[in-house]
Amino acid sequence: MGLFSFIKNAGAKIFGGKTEEEKAAEAEAAELKAEELAASRLEETINDLQLQVEGLNVHIDDDKATITGMAYDQATKEKVVLVVGNSEGIATVDDQMTVEHVEPEAQFHTVASGDTLGKIAKKYYGNAMKYPVIFDANKPMLKDPNLIYPGQVLRIPHVED
Repeated sequence: MGLFSFIKNAGAKIFGGKTEEEKAAEAEAAELKAEELAASRLEETINDLQLQVEGLNVHIDDDKATITGMAYDQATKEKVVLVVGNSEGIATVDDQMTVEHVEPEAQFHTVASGDTLGKIAKKYYGNAMKYPVIFDANKPMLKDPNLIYPGQVLRIPHVED
């Protein structure tokens, strides 16, 4: 008789194989579960960083995160946005949080190759020695003023001269 060739994924599903619709539904369910797990981990990280947000909820849909809740102050709100936005797989953050104690909003800076906190401070404040202001504004996400990376987004708070 000999060896016969067939198309592996064509024909009757007699070995308990799944239809394309079943495979797609399973893949969608797995993606949803992964998004829920990622959102839960982000909420846990925000709580571990002791950022005070009442009723915090993070929802992830593909590469977009939506955040709701009431932040204690503007700085906390901005830090939460940065924690979520600087996470792998997140391209946009829809900030739906409210603030209990309103303050002026900070500017944001996306770190470029070759940037240092001193160079960034010089750009925004005219004085490289004000880099600790930027470092402090990004704690606890930053642990060392020398460890920033391209693509990272930092808070640049308003300072009085």
